[in-house]
Amino acid sequence: MPLLIKNIKGLIGIEEHPQHKRCGRDMKILDQITDAYIFIEGDKISGFGSMDDIPDGQVQNNSHDVEVIDASGKFVFPSFCDSHTHLVYAGSREMEFSDRISGLSYEEIARRGGGILNSARKLHETTENDLYEQSMIRINEIILQGTGAVEIKSGYGLNTEDEIKMLRVIRRIKKNSLLEVKSTFLGAHAIPEPYRNIRDQYIGLIINEMIPVIASEELSDYIDVFCDKGFFTVEETEQILMAGLKYGLTPKLHANEIANSGGVQVGVKYNALSVDHLEHTGADEINALLNSDTMPTLLPGSALFLGLPDPPARKLIEAGLPVALASDFNPGSSPSGNMKLVMSLGCIKLKMTPEEAINAVTINSAYAMGISETHGSFAMGKTANMFITSEMPSYSFFPYAYGSNLIDKVILKGKIVN
Repeated sequence: MPLLIKNIKGLIGIEEHPQHKRCGRDMKILDQITDAYIFIEGDKISGFGSMDDIPDGQVQNNSHDVEVIDASGKFVFPSFCDSHTHLVYAGSREMEFSDRISGLSYEEIARRGGGILNSARKLHETTENDLYEQSMIRINEIILQGTGAVEIKSGYGLNTEDEIKMLRVIRRIKKNSLLEVKSTFLGAHAIPEPYRNIRDQYIGLIINEMIPVIASEELSDYIDVFCDKGFFTVEETEQILMAGLKYGLTPKLHANEIANSGGVQVGVKYNALSVDHLEHTGADEINALLNSDTMPTLLPGSALFLGLPDPPARKLIEAGLPVALASDFNPGSSPSGNMKLVMSLGCIKLKMTPEEAINAVTINSAYAMGISETHGSFAMGKTANMFITSEMPSYSFFPYAYGSNLIDKVILKGKIVN
């Protein structure tokens, strides 16, 4: 049944002429219509505008052919697009949380067998069905928090069988959830213990066994490498990305979380869709990104949780670059997929304006997933993914009230979820 949302206090993120991303000073542009309506047919947006201009046939409250929601005093936003998560995982890692409070660094915990390797052990011991059930709990949680599209990485398998298990779970989520889901193969997340002193053999396993099998089963949209100090070098990253490109896997990259690793430059060299983290970013990285189509993606929840330097959002934006924000939802360094909180951290910690932060979690993060033609804003024919807020004084109140649940209704692919 068609759906009409009327009397909207503010329809946020509308586009008469759709853009793929917003860059630099344009990130402060956030087009809206006040006293608005939006009309949905099937899973697509088929009309929107001012209530003064609403077609007569769409305004009838008693029509049996149209479902009507009155959003008086409320705002309607495009659903969040979370372009970087690891939400398919087994168990949790709260003991490492305690270790960090006691003074251990992320690298020290990893050397003691914690971190990614800890999650890999737990995942190996978990059946595919159990892994799917645990993951769907998180999926349903982020849907109610306003997320309408999510990228999910493997990387807690670290062997062929378990990496495929993760990617098959992601495929099941795609099939059974209203979320738009993109999958990323991240076999190069860490060097597993048996290969610690023979890392070339593990890289060979990724290139010669994992990638061909994953490609043959069409399990992944993208390929990722953790290119950083203590993980994978630039040279190793290049080997893996080249192998993925031969099978049609577009690169996305973990880069510069721990050090100036060269990850940004190698991402740009191989036309990565995004380079993510970027806590350690200077003039060389900015110059490389300026001459590229690669989206800088910042993960302020992870920086907060690990006590890392805040990524330099202002420097990137003032240089004319776009910025996306994502949650990095994972058990070790960011155990939350709350994109409203991520948006607030963009404002509070990264000094982004509310307009910049909203664009960063919608249209720019949609670009970082490769879906900005269909998601991330309100335009004719785009997918009808949106949420209605509680009554609010302004759209800036949404990131300002960082701890409040202000989402009243979620609509995904034209269906009311709650």
